[in-house]
Amino acid sequence: MAKIAFIGLGVMGFPMAGHLAAKGKHEVTVFNRNPAKAKAWADKFGGKTAPTPQAAAEGQEFVMACVGNDDDLRSVTTGQNGAFAGIAKGAVFVDHTTASAEVARELDAEATRLGFHFIDAPVSGGQAGAENGALTVMCGGTDSAYARVAPVIESYAKMQKLLGPAGSGQLTKMVNQICIAGLVEALSEGIHFAKKAGLDVNAVIEVISKGAAQSWQMENRHKTMNDGKFDFGFAVEWMRKDLSICLAEARRNGASLPVTAVVDAFYSEVETMGGKRWDTSALLARLQR
Repeated sequence: MAKIAFIGLGVMGFPMAGHLAAKGKHEVTVFNRNPAKAKAWADKFGGKTAPTPQAAAEGQEFVMACVGNDDDLRSVTTGQNGAFAGIAKGAVFVDHTTASAEVARELDAEATRLGFHFIDAPVSGGQAGAENGALTVMCGGTDSAYARVAPVIESYAKMQKLLGPAGSGQLTKMVNQICIAGLVEALSEGIHFAKKAGLDVNAVIEVISKGAAQSWQMENRHKTMNDGKFDFGFAVEWMRKDLSICLAEARRNGASLPVTAVVDAFYSEVETMGGKRWDTSALLARLQR
């Protein structure tokens, strides 16, 4: 059993912290900007709450965070009453936020200066993966720090891997989102085409999902897409945030991402349709306007 702080109790962080307490049997202290959410978590899982990230981090072996973006991450780490002011020397800070590789390297350098370790560890699997403890965790950092925290991450991961130094986890998450963006657009176009051609979409998917066209998106989203249901899962506005990170990194490293840029523009159109909070599979709704 380890002493752990978890900062950020959104749709991902709430169940992830819960698995640490319930499945991992760790001693967990939580912080959330909305204290009521922290109290609700403590009432459900029996952990403790803290009034600030700094207070949450004090005396902990591991400090995990899962917040919204680079600015949120800086606020809870190096901002006023941030976790970096309270974390002990030798501890490990694990960031599960999907953020830029730039901020990961920045915080890793600051952690090294202060005498503790930093792992960037964005996740894939969505809300369902978090609730089921079946996330994929992409990590960047040192071998020694990762070896210490890997057994802790197991509480909510079905797959985890160290991909390289700080920033490597975020870069891998970018690859993940680039691939998903193209897959969802292709699936949307395929379903749209099948409908226009007068085919039975479910029958078509039953056949082609057993061949080279198969994907997680096809298996898990085609029925709801065909029924025009987009009110669940990973939100369009979150995907746009992630794709903006991918495109910014591509401008830095010289990668060419033409399909990603086009799909991001398509998601912008979905937002103007009122779909900011729709599931990312709502690309089909754009085609069917």
